[in-house]
Amino acid sequence: MTGTGVTVTGVTDTDAGTEADALSAVDRIIDDFAHHRRDAYFAGFAPDATFLFHNVDHRLESRGAYEELWADWENEGFQVLSCSSTNRRIQLFGSIAVFSHDVETKAKLAGVAETSRERETIVLGFTDGVWLGIHEHLSARE
Repeated sequence: MTGTGVTVTGVTDTDAGTEADALSAVDRIIDDFAHHRRDAYFAGFAPDATFLFHNVDHRLESRGAYEELWADWENEGFQVLSCSSTNRRIQLFGSIAVFSHDVETKAKLAGVAETSRERETIVLGFTDGVWLGIHEHLSARE
């Protein structure tokens, strides 16, 4: 995972964790995804997190639903090869953090490597002293 510069804005609430803590949680999610560490990647999301992806025709209503889809992709030969994060911004609003960035992912599906360029937003919630993803939205980038 690579990153270039982060813009931080919003309201700071030290009882709800810091921007640095939220950014660290996001960086772990991105790094785990980039290295295809499936279990660690999903551990970065709350069980009731939702997911909207431009290449999936419906909203995934839970982490479990996404894990099932991921397993289907793996059965088709899906493997993340790398992921880079640029144009990063995190906004903290009390116990909610909104992270957005441009992402470039290299992945293999059925033996064919492809590069995708997308924009992503990950919304995190701070619960029981931990920042976890509660929503992810991925859209295509030209």
